[in-house]
Parts: sequence; structure tokens; C-alpha cells
Amino acid sequence: QVQLVESGGGLVQAGGSLRLSCTASGRTVRSNAMGWFRQAPGKEREFVAAIGFSWSAGSTYYTDSVKGRFTISRDNAKNTVYLQMNSLKPEDTAVYYCARGLSVVSGRSPHEYDYWGQGTQVTVSS
Repeated sequence: QVQLVESGGGLVQAGGSLRLSCTASGRTVRSNAMGWFRQAPGKEREFVAAIGFSWSAGSTYYTDSVKGRFTISRDNAKNTVYLQMNSLKPEDTAVYYCARGLSVVSGRSPHEYDYWGQGTQVTVSS
């Protein structure tokens, strides 16, 4: 079993920054891709960013709406994945979830992930 716990969410003004963390326990996630998703009220869960497995640094990819503003990274020694969010916009408001990929590289579909955290709320005011 893997437990994922997100933290770092909160209320921020437009243009501000937040750093989300996702720490895994139970089993290591260092050999798996990790992803961040978000879900706004009344909308489907959508892919935000993912990072693949690598001994040094995993490949990263992002949904178009966050490219250049968000950065995903991982610290395998701490079993933790981060999402640095800069230049936040009101449309970034959502519950953010981290998830463990089924393999060393996972994509945009939630079906490519098996374990999920409980989510952390991010609210961006205009």
C-alpha cells in the first residue's frame, strides 16, 4: 500500500505563488512516475503535470495552460514530489491531487495512476 499526502495549498492573490508537496509513505515511489491533477467545482479532474522516473532527474511534461508557470520536481530521498506554482490565476483554483504512476513514465490519463492523495485546496483570488 502507498499513502500519498498533499500539503501546501491555501488562498493566494492572482500573480502569487504556492508550492505543493506530496509525500509518500508505505512504499517507495522512486521507481514510479508521479503526477499532479486538479479538479475545479463542477468540472472533471484534469491533468496538470507529471514527472517520470530517473536516477538523477525525471522527464517532465505539463498541460498547456500551466507551461512556463508551474514546475514539477521530485526528491527521491524524501519520497516527495513538488509542484511549484507561480503567476497563479483565478482559473487555477481547484483541489490539487498527486498520484503515483503505474510505471516509470505515465501520461495524462487518470487511468495511468493507481494511488491518489486526498487533495489540497488551492484558491486564487482576483
